[in-house]
Amino acid sequence: MTAIDFNLLVQCGSTPKTFRSGEAIFQEGEPADCLYVLRDGTVDITLGNRLLTALGAGEIFGEMALIDGAPRSANAIARTDVTVIPVNEKQFVFLVGHLPYFSLSVMRVLAERLRTMNRAL
Repeated sequence: MTAIDFNLLVQCGSTPKTFRSGEAIFQEGEPADCLYVLRDGTVDITLGNRLLTALGAGEIFGEMALIDGAPRSANAIARTDVTVIPVNEKQFVFLVGHLPYFSLSVMRVLAERLRTMNRAL
């Protein structure tokens, strides 16, 4: 993934949020209106009692919210204390204008996660 300029994320109006270890960032079925960029810490993506993946600094999650606006399809739980930066659709468009590869990075994440799910089936 392309390196994320966290200062640019803040410049586009994104406010960092912190979560303590064990806290839910979002849960399956909740309304979704943003993706998250993980600045530091580790986040577990789970479905039911199953761990789908663990994410580290610089990774994004919750990206499907920008594509279809459907409710969350999984849970995001802070494994450690974390700082995330939410990015809504308006901010995403700003970022794509200033970091053209940001959208490609999001598409690559989506493609990799789809391939992973296909292999699991």
